[in-house]
Amino acid sequence: MLVFVGLGLCGNETISLQGLKVARGSDWVYAEFYTSPLPELDLDGLKTAIGKPIKTIDRKTMEEDPTEILEKAKSGRVTILVPGDPMVATTHVDLRLRAARMGIPTSIVHSSSIISAVPGLTGLQSYKFGRSATIPFPDNPSKVPYEALVENSERGLHTLLLLDLRREEGKHMLAREGIEIMFSLESELGKGAFKEERLTVAIARAGCLNPVVRAGRAGDLVDVDLGPPPHVLVVPGKLHFLEEEALRVFAGAPLTNACRGKGSESQSDVYFGRVKEDPD
Repeated sequence: MLVFVGLGLCGNETISLQGLKVARGSDWVYAEFYTSPLPELDLDGLKTAIGKPIKTIDRKTMEEDPTEILEKAKSGRVTILVPGDPMVATTHVDLRLRAARMGIPTSIVHSSSIISAVPGLTGLQSYKFGRSATIPFPDNPSKVPYEALVENSERGLHTLLLLDLRREEGKHMLAREGIEIMFSLESELGKGAFKEERLTVAIARAGCLNPVVRAGRAGDLVDVDLGPPPHVLVVPGKLHFLEEEALRVFAGAPLTNACRGKGSESQSDVYFGRVKEDPD
C-alpha cells in the first residue's frame, strides 16, 4: 500500500494525529520537501515523533523514477510525507496513478493547504477564486500568471499567485519579487490587469502561528517587509462588502479609493482593477 500523508503548511506540529498514526504503522517512510517550503520543519524531531527513519526524496525520484517506492509498496506499507495537502500538487497525483496501474492500493491523509488557508486568513470567499498560477523566477519566464489574472479579473474572481521556489538552491521567491515580475508582465502585455494601483494581498507563512497578511496597492506592497518565506500573493476580484471589511480588519487594506476593475460594483472605498477617477 502507498499512503500520502499531508504535513500541513508549517512543519512538525501541523501534521494530523491520523497522519502520525499512519506513518508510525508504516514499513517505510519517505518525504519530499521540494513542492513547498515548511518554515518550521525539524526533520530530526519528525523522525523522533514517528519513530522511524525518513528518507528524503527529490523531484527526479518522485516524478521520473519512483521504482524503489512502488516496489516496496507492493509488499508493505509505504508512507510519503508531503507538504500541505497531498493531492494539491499534480506530481503526487501522477505517482498515485502509477501505483493504481500496478494494482497497488493507495490512501490519502489530508491536511491543511494554501488553497484553503488563504481564504481563511484574508476573509475572501473561497468559492470566488478562479484559476491559480505560479510566478516563476525571471530566468524561466512565463505569461501564464498574468493571463490567469486577466481571465479571472474579467469574471470578477480572485486570483491566487503562488511564488516559485528552488529548494536545492535555497531560493524562495518573496512577495515583492513576485509583484515586480507581474509589473514587468504588465509592461510587456499591457492589458491593465496589474498596475501599481491594483489592490493586492501579500501573505507570509500561512498555516503557522505567526502569519502576516497585508493588503494595499501593489506598488506600496513592494516596500513591505513580510519576514521570512513562504510568501504568496492574492489579487482580489469583485468584492462583497463583507470581503472588503475583512481585508480592512485582517489585512490592513486602506480606506482610500484604490482600484476598480471591470465589472466591479463595490459598496465601499476599497476597489480592484484600474484607478477610479474622482469626480470634479
